[in-house]
Formats: sequence, structure tokens, C-alpha cells
Amino acid sequence: MWKGLSVITDSPSPIVVVLSGSMEPAFQRGDLLLLWNRNLYSETNVGEIVVYNVKDKDIPIVHRVVRKFGTGPDAQLLTKGDNNLSDDTELYARGQDYLVRKDIIGSVVGFIPFVGYVTIMLSEHPWLKTVMLGIMGLVVVLQRE
Repeated sequence: MWKGLSVITDSPSPIVVVLSGSMEPAFQRGDLLLLWNRNLYSETNVGEIVVYNVKDKDIPIVHRVVRKFGTGPDAQLLTKGDNNLSDDTELYARGQDYLVRKDIIGSVVGFIPFVGYVTIMLSEHPWLKTVMLGIMGLVVVLQRE
């Protein structure tokens, strides 16, 4: 199913969870975002909320495009979190001043509030995984007839 969503949306990660409060009030921590990366008829524009990866970092970042220089696949994009005081130049890889289209995983086309909070809780409190597995195992054993 994940691969199918990836192919349809042309995004390696078609669903992401907001991990910080940098995009408040637009998105809250724990919101589940739906991405689309098939901009066939239009380019990424100023004001659009995008998810991008920084070279050598595993965590995708959800921020708004605040400036655009040029057009086409070589356009340079500057992003910023709505709740941040400054733009993202400090977050970009060393020697990188702007994003280009290939850095973007996808544009946000929808969201489901707080559904991703379970993911955050499980990553911040690893012992919860053990508790959840124990409860599921107990339910399976008790449900047998």
C-alpha cells in the first residue's frame, strides 16, 4: 500500500507527521500530512507548504515557501516555519543557501489533526512499544476460544 501511495503521489514519503510546533497555527504537533509531488501544470509557489529533506539528515521538515528566485526545475526556494522568527537557511546543508525542486518530498494537500501523535509518543517513549505489544498479545490470548 505504501509503495502504491508513493507511486501515485510521486513522493518517497506521501504521509508525514508534524514533529514540532514550527508551523503553528497552520499545523499542530502530531498532525498527519498528506503530500502530493506531481506538479504537472504548476510550479511550487510562494505561500505553498512543502516538506523537504536536508542532505545527510533523516527527518523531513514541513515549512512554507517564502521566496522564490527563478522558474522551472532550477528555481531556488527559501522556506520558513510560520512560528519561526527567521528563515531556514540555518537548517539547510552546509553550503546550501536555497532549496531546489529535487529537495522537496511533496506539497501538503491535506491533513488529519493529531492522528500522528501516536508515532511521536512511541518514538519519545520506547517503553510504550513494549506495553502496547504486551496488551495486544494479552488480547489475542484472552480472545481465543
